[in-house]
Amino acid sequence: MKTLKKILLVSVIGLLPTMGMAQELKIGVVNPTRLLEEAPQAKLALKKLEKEFATRDNKLLREQKAIKKDEEKLARDGSIMSESQRRKLERDILGKKRDLRRAFDELREDRTIRSNEERGKLLRFVNDAITTVGKQDKYDLILYEGIAFANPAIDLTAMILKRLQKEAKAKK
Repeated sequence: MKTLKKILLVSVIGLLPTMGMAQELKIGVVNPTRLLEEAPQAKLALKKLEKEFATRDNKLLREQKAIKKDEEKLARDGSIMSESQRRKLERDILGKKRDLRRAFDELREDRTIRSNEERGKLLRFVNDAITTVGKQDKYDLILYEGIAFANPAIDLTAMILKRLQKEAKAKK
């Protein structure tokens, strides 16, 4: 896929001199990383995810503290406990740790899935904004991935960011 993008880019750049004779090309560049970090939709999505997972995060933290208390109890009172009490507490601690590890793994997977879903939505917003600006301002080409260098004069990131901010305000 990357090879195809490179071939397409080289082809377009190769055609630029011949196309330039007929008309001027209007080219713009967008920094997608900056858009994904600064767009109000990105900040809203992050808050939404934090809120969505806050309850589970807090529950796991409470379970972690409970395990720590049990470990402290075992360290403090293990020598005065009966053998069966000590073994039972050790098994309980191991079981709780195993369950906690599993719960953390599930939480991480769920968070990754939801994060990817929100990122996909955000990318659609960004692509729509880029397309709208491209059509409105009559750009022939807007590049936004794999740019090594771009003259700041053709950087449209701020313009796209303003559009995203305007759309976010309109939805409120």
